[in-house]
Amino acid sequence: MHEHLQHFIREHNIHEVECVIPDMTGVARGKIVPKDLFLAEESMKMSKAVLTITVNGEFAEFERFVGANDPDMVCVPDASSIRLVPWAIEPVAVVIHDCEDFDGQPVGISPRAVLRKVLALYAARGWQPVVAPEMEFYLIRQNSNPHEPLRPPTGRAGRSEVGRQSFSIDAVNDFDPFFQELSTFCQQAQLNVETLIHEVGACQMEINFTHGNALELADQVFLFKRAVRETAYRHNIFATFMAKPMEGEPGSAMHIHQSIVSSASGENIFSAADGSATPLFFHHIGGMQKYLPMVMPMLAPYVNSYRRLSRHAAAPINVRWGYDNRTCGIRIPPSGPGARRLENRVPGVDVNPYLAMAATLACGYLGMVQGLTPSEPMSDSAYDLDFELPRSLEDAVALMQDCPELSEILGEQFVQAFCAVKEKEFETFNRGITAWEREHLQLHV
Repeated sequence: MHEHLQHFIREHNIHEVECVIPDMTGVARGKIVPKDLFLAEESMKMSKAVLTITVNGEFAEFERFVGANDPDMVCVPDASSIRLVPWAIEPVAVVIHDCEDFDGQPVGISPRAVLRKVLALYAARGWQPVVAPEMEFYLIRQNSNPHEPLRPPTGRAGRSEVGRQSFSIDAVNDFDPFFQELSTFCQQAQLNVETLIHEVGACQMEINFTHGNALELADQVFLFKRAVRETAYRHNIFATFMAKPMEGEPGSAMHIHQSIVSSASGENIFSAADGSATPLFFHHIGGMQKYLPMVMPMLAPYVNSYRRLSRHAAAPINVRWGYDNRTCGIRIPPSGPGARRLENRVPGVDVNPYLAMAATLACGYLGMVQGLTPSEPMSDSAYDLDFELPRSLEDAVALMQDCPELSEILGEQFVQAFCAVKEKEFETFNRGITAWEREHLQLHV
């Protein structure tokens, strides 16, 4: 057992360990084991079919991707990921695991392995991505009936938001007990959260993370979602990371800021010595413009995701880019040469963070190695332009399956398995009859 894990468990008097892996949807799967058993084992075994579970709990063609005999995989703890579970009654730790075959090779359909694969391609060229996610989410009333619309919760003042309170400090303070406890949990779990703001929607919040290593930030986002939901339960409200939870309110995004530094010097390769933008900067943009439509199942993974990506809904509908232009899918924030970066505004907050990071970095990487040239930057609104992103999950899956460059960089097996999960989810969704259909069709057609 890794010395750091042993030290952490002794130092914090840990009783149990949550041994988790992120599945295709970003759900934490795994086992809770006593600390003595965890320390005695170098790894844990788990069915590889777990990686093909859909968001509604079905298995998507696991025989095709893992074998008809439903074999095990080896889950190896990443010592750097160990943290406290701050809401546990007794001292409990959580450790994120990597998925390997019994020969020590990564399981290619594991989301964490996919991100590691993309980062290895960068490392081979002497590059290191730096990312910073921004996460939007809604606080909502507790509800037990999924057929009822979601509504804002009641705050300390005894009232719910009935109008939009964009950037209001008082509106955030109305849920001060929730945010104080969430802040404590984030500190205890070593989640590097920086800024909290009230977003445009009714009781829609945004939290920004400190920039850093893509794998470490994906781990933090993965754990942060659990922390937010758990904190909400403790305050008798819910928190949702749906991309479009309420009709008439804006959707929720996970914007990803990204830059690349030299592994040798640590300098931003998007900036030249004189402070101007380098060709690699524009190639990175060109790669995102070309390939973002093909990775949309990783950035908009559910039927609901595409409700957010609609015209005049404060979300991008194309892959235009511009300087400090929030109407574009790709925004270049104002910054000095050392912090030159771009912001991918396409992903919804409903993504698997490992796959969203892998997707956006893969697009930029392909642009740099292929020397792709971007379009001219937009200075006006991009909301009035044509749609350039898939309009539905079905269309997005078809595009992803038909892109050999992505299959090569992400892994053919992963692309096929991930698309099978999305197809299974869509098939299940399509069997249901919505309230809109009953309201408008049952007596009128």
